[in-house]
Amino acid sequence: MITIFSKPNILLRLEGLALLALGLVLYTELGYSWPLFWSLLLLPDIALLAYLLNKEVGALAYNITHAKLLPSMLAVIALVLGHPGALAVAIIWFVHIGADRFFGYGLKYTQGFKFTHLGTLGGKKDASEKYSLPTFCGK
Repeated sequence: MITIFSKPNILLRLEGLALLALGLVLYTELGYSWPLFWSLLLLPDIALLAYLLNKEVGALAYNITHAKLLPSMLAVIALVLGHPGALAVAIIWFVHIGADRFFGYGLKYTQGFKFTHLGTLGGKKDASEKYSLPTFCGK
């Protein structure tokens, strides 16, 4: 178990799984609407349309909607203002990000969609990816 902490790629993907699980438990325990959950779960992926412009804009849009910064700010604002709807949206957003990280979709570099902070999607593994979990996307 301790060796997981010496393999950053595995650790980052397991953190994604933990975020996914925590978000699902919170969402369930707080009694939020499941139709709302399913209707918003893939909303951050609309940012993928920015890749139609070019890979730099695509990477920027993807990273803005898939970094934990904005949902964290939304959650804090929702808690401070006592707005359960906004908190539900923040939790759904975290679940989406957690699932993406677990499945190997990391934050993007401007070289293209497949170049992420978790490694290259669907490509050959380099030395830094030697200990990564299997990628469930790409080739």
